[in-house]
Amino acid sequence: MLKKSGFKQARGFFITGTDTGVGKTVVAGAIARCLLASGARVGVFKPIATGCRRRREGLVSIDAEFLAHCSDSPFSLEQINPIRYAEPLAPSVAAERGNKQVDFGEMELAYSNVVDGSDIVVVEGIGGVMVPIIGAYLVLDLMVDMALPVVIVAPSGLGAINHTLLTVRACRERGLEVLGVVLNKYRPEEASLAEETNPRVIAELGRF
Repeated sequence: MLKKSGFKQARGFFITGTDTGVGKTVVAGAIARCLLASGARVGVFKPIATGCRRRREGLVSIDAEFLAHCSDSPFSLEQINPIRYAEPLAPSVAAERGNKQVDFGEMELAYSNVVDGSDIVVVEGIGGVMVPIIGAYLVLDLMVDMALPVVIVAPSGLGAINHTLLTVRACRERGLEVLGVVLNKYRPEEASLAEETNPRVIAELGRF
């Protein structure tokens, strides 16, 4: 594992998930929008994105576009999301296949600019906490280096207890503050028994 310590300290949140596709971007955008409505200057940041679309101006992350919209961000998409890859893969694999290593200096500079122009920042991770960014350096290591309180997003259905509590434990073992869990994709009219009981079990066993 490589230690990255050049991230500016900031007020804010790191939004992670139990997996990919669980709704981190929607939750991060909602939090940013609520903070914006309170009168704060909200910075949004997506350090790394894969599966980006190729447009005239280059690779663009639709997640970064959504976050920029939710926060009324004055920053360019390149600053909001400095590291981008086309293939929908773990960053370490996408970087290897694209022959373009993750540039932490570029990431730290972009983050510093966003922090300097904001009262509070909402950072969205990629995949889950054990996703490799480069070598043995994981998303969890990035979270530790950025030192922000954590919000975990998980799907509401069967399996949520195991995946969520594993993520909570991994974060706490590294000294991160876990503020809470958002169980996403819950539909009351179609909820299963697992979806009805998962919040209570996660709250009890996760000590929330």
